Amino acid sequence: MCVQIIGDSKAKLVAVGNLIGEKLPVASELLSKARIRGGDTQAVVVAADLRDVNNISALKNLSDDLSHVAKRVFLIDHNSRLAIVQAYALGATSVLTSPVTAQKLLKELLTPGMTVGDRPAETVLDSGQAAAAGAACIASMFAAIVNGQPINLDQARNVGRDITNSISEHGLADWLATVREHHEGTFQHCLLVTGVAVDFGLALGLKAPDVDRLSAAAMFHDIGKARIPLAVLDKPGRLDADERAVIETHPVIGHEVLKSQQGVSQEILDAVRHHHEYLDGSGYPDKLGASEIGDLVRMLTISDIFAALIEYRSYKPTMPRETAYEILSDMSTKGKLEAPLVKAFREVALTR
Repeated sequence: MCVQIIGDSKAKLVAVGNLIGEKLPVASELLSKARIRGGDTQAVVVAADLRDVNNISALKNLSDDLSHVAKRVFLIDHNSRLAIVQAYALGATSVLTSPVTAQKLLKELLTPGMTVGDRPAETVLDSGQAAAAGAACIASMFAAIVNGQPINLDQARNVGRDITNSISEHGLADWLATVREHHEGTFQHCLLVTGVAVDFGLALGLKAPDVDRLSAAAMFHDIGKARIPLAVLDKPGRLDADERAVIETHPVIGHEVLKSQQGVSQEILDAVRHHHEYLDGSGYPDKLGASEIGDLVRMLTISDIFAALIEYRSYKPTMPRETAYEILSDMSTKGKLEAPLVKAFREVALTR
């Protein structure tokens, strides 16, 4: 295995080379002159400031060649959603924040990785690979919205199937642990919701097309957050009333964005707009009643709430799954969630 290091300065090339050069053969090039080497190059490490438009332009020029390399690790200086979105949009399969240790970088490089186009159709990804693909897909959708470009709907559907197959093979607990360890913030939440929703569908014995619809709805459900200010979206603590009002615009934003895309079904649009509605009419944005809320939305809402309760945040401990399920049960008792579905969800929450 040969690793190609691409950096925007000689200092970064030397630093990364020192981290992995004793364990792996490396070749180093400045980004301004870089070309992706063929042959036995199986991984690329990119160490570049993505705030620099020249670096972004150079990486775009390399994107076609980068796509043929299984492992594409980007080292970024700023751990912000925008930087992570940019890295995945430029071709990363995983993103690490500098400074990074040799152990962490080597672990990332030596974990098996495959590109979607290069692997056999029957290949089942492990949780780490499926989560990385999911994060890259979500990031590319966010980047498309920010830049006013079309969303790659086929990519989202394919990644949803990868997640479904991975959870079928490796289980939900493995998925939850992997996502919470390696992903943060909005991306972590979207991946958790997708995994929980998929496992819910599998537990209910839904047919494959129904699970596909559920996974697609989960992948798209928070797409409107791409247009929420970062200061609100990534605030490390409780939101005030004005900030909460801003956050609550995301279902309508997501609905409007997806409505302009060809190939999105009305059922998916409905799920994106209404995943915060409750059966008693107390939800948002349209305060729907029980008769107006479809089955897909009801399942997605339960998955969304559960994922939000158990996700990891730096400012709060991870809630035990048992406690999260008690909250769902209480909400069903109060008429906000469908009691039979919450009862069926118990297996997902506690035993799967």
